[in-house]
Amino acid sequence: MPGLRRFSQAISEGDGISVIVDVHTADQARVALDRGAEAIALHGPVNGLADATELPALFCGSDSPDEAFECGADAILLTGLGDEDLPGLHARALELGLDCVIEVRDEEQLEQVLELLDPEIFLLVGDDAEAALELLPDVPAGKLAIADGRGATSDEIAELERAGVDAVLVGDAPPAA
Repeated sequence: MPGLRRFSQAISEGDGISVIVDVHTADQARVALDRGAEAIALHGPVNGLADATELPALFCGSDSPDEAFECGADAILLTGLGDEDLPGLHARALELGLDCVIEVRDEEQLEQVLELLDPEIFLLVGDDAEAALELLPDVPAGKLAIADGRGATSDEIAELERAGVDAVLVGDAPPAA
């Protein structure tokens, strides 16, 4: 069952940048919650997730909205840019009540996505935090921007926050102590 808050609401409310943590186990989800994460990222089903946390979940496992829904996700990451199936996948995700996060790697992809879908949430992906900073000015006002910050330093995350990025996707939560 999806979380109590929509994914988009979780990453847009409050002060500062929201943190989305990759999790693979229910224990990691609990640790993410305890450490102040605003959302989690799933790559497949996680046993006991519903009992571990009420954080909204972003499904990053595949471009299948049905699989995301079955895993209890609140949102799906769609990466099929340039794929003629992207509008259909986007429509199916919305039909299931999922927020859609669209991955973009450069200005050209961002323009293509805006022409096709006009989505509300983007994941800005590149080799480093600087790539997200370069793409951020091209994200239309009123849209949410998530930076792929896996491997980013705390200084880079602070720079993303100052630039106006709404959320950062970080690496795995550590195992519970």
